[in-house]
This record gives sequence, structure tokens and C-alpha cells, in this order.
Amino acid sequence: MQVIRTANGVGSTHSFGDGQVGAPGIAHGGAVALAFDDLFGFALYTVGTLAVTRSLTVEYQAPFRLHQPYKFNAEVVERTGRRLLLHADGWDSAGRKAGSADATFVVVESAHFAAAPPDHEVGGL
Repeated sequence: MQVIRTANGVGSTHSFGDGQVGAPGIAHGGAVALAFDDLFGFALYTVGTLAVTRSLTVEYQAPFRLHQPYKFNAEVVERTGRRLLLHADGWDSAGRKAGSADATFVVVESAHFAAAPPDHEVGGL
């Protein structure tokens, strides 16, 4: 996803490909959610802080068709302490809203992203 800075946040034009198919000709809902979450990650640059996704809610108003360009925009709408609230929309080439997303992110220190020690078991594996 290539993202640009906008007046209120960030934006991107993105097309879903064959590797992201859900139903025939339609992007998988998880791929759409991933696009929104990825865009939110870029929106964090507008507030200059590290944060992680706490929750993500996606509303699908229409199918996201494969190989069609969608314009996405996202912005941080509120910051309260360590909590950031973000909102995004996705629009088809005819200007119809195909989906929107809201997320809560939590500000973290850079140490949060440090690798786990080699003897650390992940998920009981």
C-alpha cells in the first residue's frame, strides 16, 4: 500500500488482487480489514507516536471488487492519554462508500517491539 499525507491524515489508492479473493470477484473481508489497519498504522505518523491496535471495527457497505481502485483515507480523530481513536473510509471509483473502519490504538514505548528472548514460547508452541 502506497500512502500519502493529506490535510487531515493519510490517504491511499489500493486495488485488491487475486491473492485476496473471498467470494468470486470480491476481496476477502479480512484483506479489507488488513488494508484499513495498515492505513491506520501510517496515520500514526501524523501524531508522531508508536502505538498498537487494540480494536478494529469494519463496516462493509458494499463489496470491495477485485482489480478495482479504491480510495482510502484515515485520520486520528481523538487522543486521550495513551488512547488514540482513528477513523477511515474506503470509496469506489464512482465515489460510493464501500466501507469504513474505526479503531482504538494504544501508545507504547519502542521496547514493546523488541524481539522476545530465544527461549520464549509463543502461544504455547
